[in-house]
Amino acid sequence: MNPLNTLSKAVTTNAGTVGRQAVVLAAASGLVLTVGLPAQAADADASKAEVSSTQQLVVTAVVTAEPTATVSFESPTVATKEAPKVVQPAAKDAERTAATTEEASEAVTAKSAEAKDAAATAAASGLAAIAYTGIGSPYVWGGTTPNGWDCSGFTQWVYAQAGISIPRVNAWTAMTPTSTPSPGDLVMQNGGAHVGIYVGNGMMISALNPGQGTLLHSVASTGTSSFYTLR
Repeated sequence: MNPLNTLSKAVTTNAGTVGRQAVVLAAASGLVLTVGLPAQAADADASKAEVSSTQQLVVTAVVTAEPTATVSFESPTVATKEAPKVVQPAAKDAERTAATTEEASEAVTAKSAEAKDAAATAAASGLAAIAYTGIGSPYVWGGTTPNGWDCSGFTQWVYAQAGISIPRVNAWTAMTPTSTPSPGDLVMQNGGAHVGIYVGNGMMISALNPGQGTLLHSVASTGTSSFYTLR
């Protein structure tokens, strides 16, 4: 048996228990033999051996099952809910805005109508006041001034002082008939034979005739009457 082989095997076998370095001294044929084996080398070899054994186990592991075995996979049950309906506030806001705008427009229209009526009433009252200034002026056929006028000339002059132009003859054709006359409205009598200015309370002012001139008198005293207005 070769002494060196024997010694090497002994060192390799006991390297882990000797320490970080194993030293064996032997005398053979007058020579000193020194053999060292690092501990970490031995540890590495042992790890490799363990890995190799594990790999062998993995490789050789075989899973078997009966031919009639049934494999099933369970899937979780998922419950769904209908998505909530989204309310569009913008549409409602638009409807409210449109309604508010319409109400505001109606209010403005109503106020405009009221203002127009008020202005017409004021103008009519002003016409009546102007008509009073003509009392006492003489009656002149075809005249149109306070120095002398006929019935239609007088009514045309009254409206002109208020900045309103009406025809001298048959002025009521440019107006609107009314059954509720206001001061300043036109009074047409006897089918158009006479005309004057209504001043309220059943009274009117007109250039009646050459003998009486322009005066305040009852509507009923001069025949049948129809009323016309610019309102």
